[in-house]
Amino acid sequence: MTDSGDFSGDCEFVKLLARRADIDLTLLALEIARDEYPALNFTKVLSWIEERADELAGPVAGASNEKDVLREVALCLSGRFHLHGKKTDLSRPESSYLNRVVETGRGIPISLSLVYMAVCGKLRIELLGVATPCHFLTVFETMEGPLFLDAYSHGNIMSRDQCLVWLAETYSLSVDDIKRKLKPVEERAIVTRLLNNLKYLHTECHNWTQAWYVQHRLAALQPASYRETRDLAWISLKANRPGEALSLYENCLKTCPYDEQQMIEKQIVAASTRVAQCN
Repeated sequence: MTDSGDFSGDCEFVKLLARRADIDLTLLALEIARDEYPALNFTKVLSWIEERADELAGPVAGASNEKDVLREVALCLSGRFHLHGKKTDLSRPESSYLNRVVETGRGIPISLSLVYMAVCGKLRIELLGVATPCHFLTVFETMEGPLFLDAYSHGNIMSRDQCLVWLAETYSLSVDDIKRKLKPVEERAIVTRLLNNLKYLHTECHNWTQAWYVQHRLAALQPASYRETRDLAWISLKANRPGEALSLYENCLKTCPYDEQQMIEKQIVAASTRVAQCN
């Protein structure tokens, strides 16, 4: 994406906006990473994924059952190449970007899962994303039932019952709440979750330029969302884009809840002042 918010160079994100089904999630994740790393070489990351798939082709073909297939994948990615997560990674924005996960071996549950999904996709293993309330996982459907893989925890493999118990105990959630979320989600939900993670991290770190790129994508994905437009206006002002912020806030004023009207009006004054200072 360019500084003007033009997505024309992001082919996969444009597909996502158009709700097309032929989306390459790996390329889309790299398009998002390019916002942070403009000189990002996609080929280097894609070659790494291809190499891991080539290494795994033999072991996977020789696996005695579907669980052993996942074990071989985890042994390669989390064993030999040390892909995993630590608590400190959860607060580091770079841990959400696919290129940095490949380079450092460190990531958060969703970014690590994307690497697993990318490698498995090359092996024609359908590993799907599962967006549970507090922890992103992947699932592999087998004849004996689903197997859940936690890329963050060194590729730990769990049955459905084991996964339910682990999530309930780890995050103090009810089993019923988890059951409703313990199913595969589409690319749009995965990308939205990845972007929301980045939005939180960049705003917490006051990385306003990076936050603008992220929020611009979220607003594009949900153009009818007042909240996303309001947040884009706020972040635009923080990112020294007062003209854009003013236009967005003026649009927000038309549809904002009554209890936010005064706040929006104050932000319009602030944006107008900043615009006048720039002229």
